[in-house]
Amino acid sequence: MTETGLTKVSSRMTLQDGVYEQLRHALMWGLFEPSQVTTISSLAAEFGTSHMPVREALRRLAAENGLEIAHNGSARVPAVSRERLDDLCLVRTTLEGLATELATPRMSPDDIERCRQLAIEHEALGHTGKVHDMLRKNHEFHFAIYELSGSETLPQLIATLWLRFGPYMRLLSDLVARQLDQGIIHPYSTYHHEMIEAFRAGDGKRAGALMVSDIEATQKLLQGLC
Repeated sequence: MTETGLTKVSSRMTLQDGVYEQLRHALMWGLFEPSQVTTISSLAAEFGTSHMPVREALRRLAAENGLEIAHNGSARVPAVSRERLDDLCLVRTTLEGLATELATPRMSPDDIERCRQLAIEHEALGHTGKVHDMLRKNHEFHFAIYELSGSETLPQLIATLWLRFGPYMRLLSDLVARQLDQGIIHPYSTYHHEMIEAFRAGDGKRAGALMVSDIEATQKLLQGLC
């Protein structure tokens, strides 16, 4: 398959959902270039499906502002801009900081240990140069926290923001890959480890503030690329 990592979907009962979920994650993890155009036919060939489930998946993703659909039916990944980056990060810090604060008092020792292991794995992947795997592990770390917020709405809203943030994740992955080639390794997991200490202390305010700092650090890296 192509570098997007899309695989064939074979189960009839889950065909439409399978196409949608794969495309959604590929966009969210930055596996498509900003402004990249793709067609229903090319995607259907990758998935090994008819056009219908791909067309439906594209429609759903466009409704979530993860894609833009042209009159001819082709799909375009949104372009990046400094203004859009700053707007997304403003809302992300608000919602993700709140979700982290709410999750902290709800965390069991097992939950905290799971977050610790994810932070370690994320850091290790960064040192090995497996950039896309590192970003996926980062996603897993964040949502392991948000799902414990006790809110049904917050994780859903945050997931939609991450979908819209996908083009910037592509910029980030390209930047990290270049830096690794130059022997530059940033301490991307620093805030993650500090959050874990806040979780252990039951300090939701500090954990939420650290999540905000984590997002803002990424924002600063990306501002020079837009």
